[in-house]
Amino acid sequence: MLKRSLSTLAVVLAAVCCTTAIAARPGAVDGSDSPLAPHETKAWLMRIHDAASHRNFQGTFVVSAGGTVSSSRIAHFCVGASQFERIESLDGQMRRVFRHDDVVHTLWPKSRVALVEQRDLLATFPALLQTGDDRIVTFYDVRAQGTERMAGRDADVLLLRPKDNRRYGYRLWADRDTGLLLRVEVLGERGEVLESSAFSDLSIGVKAQPDSVLLPMKKLDGYRVVRPSLTPARLDAEGWTLRQGVPGFEQVSCVRRLLTGMTDGGDDAATQVLQAIYSDGLTHVSVFIEPFDPARHVRGMHAAIGATQTLMRRLGDWWVTVVGDVPAATLHQFANALEYRK
Repeated sequence: MLKRSLSTLAVVLAAVCCTTAIAARPGAVDGSDSPLAPHETKAWLMRIHDAASHRNFQGTFVVSAGGTVSSSRIAHFCVGASQFERIESLDGQMRRVFRHDDVVHTLWPKSRVALVEQRDLLATFPALLQTGDDRIVTFYDVRAQGTERMAGRDADVLLLRPKDNRRYGYRLWADRDTGLLLRVEVLGERGEVLESSAFSDLSIGVKAQPDSVLLPMKKLDGYRVVRPSLTPARLDAEGWTLRQGVPGFEQVSCVRRLLTGMTDGGDDAATQVLQAIYSDGLTHVSVFIEPFDPARHVRGMHAAIGATQTLMRRLGDWWVTVVGDVPAATLHQFANALEYRK
């Protein structure tokens, strides 16, 4: 969701001119709680994703989760097939994120640190889809719930109810004219709102300003530049397997990360971490595996902030962290199925 600074895996769509691309609006959703056919559901979700990828927009979005509220300014531009994005936090420590296609720079001006990396595989607001298959209609019941005003614009409202207890529900507000996602609510098993991400103000169709992204990405003088090492990997080749998969979730990525940080003595310290990402098309679960270090890994834990659950535990000589916007039982199902066979 929005609280994550990097975006991504979106469905690969044909490259079109972003300032002029207009997705046709699927069938009307003016009825109250009307079920949608699978092809209607896919059309709506693809329209929402397409708008996030191929529209010029800027505004302020607000995230409410776990009793905390944060806000950021976002601007997204397209020039031909290229995408440019900048995000600036408005609360807490200053952080600026600049993205040109798959290259992401995250800058912390106060500490003068710049993180330079390829964007990850986690789609974030106002993007939506994680993958492009039909699992969404298999594991979610999608219903139309009429129209409402949101951020000063008319929006179609969709409700996605999970068909099992392994995932959360969602309520979506999509701009009626463009399909751009204006608000997302993550819903618990009783329909309670666990997390909300929404535009408080928004302008669509603004003039592209790619230099407002490219120039800051080039001005890193005085910054400590961190470039994490990232290499493709395979769980089985690393000796790991899931004895039993979690229904609906398929592995979409597996990488080995070399995470570098500063120790108390000022020396660089590097940790090898294996990360596997699983998705059901809408949400995802990340599994991190690293060697057990008694100095850092004191005890296992389970924590929840809004919709995001985190589970940490020791597994033999390894330390496993499972994170996702899913119920706690789903994280435990992943952790319990993980097995090292070398």
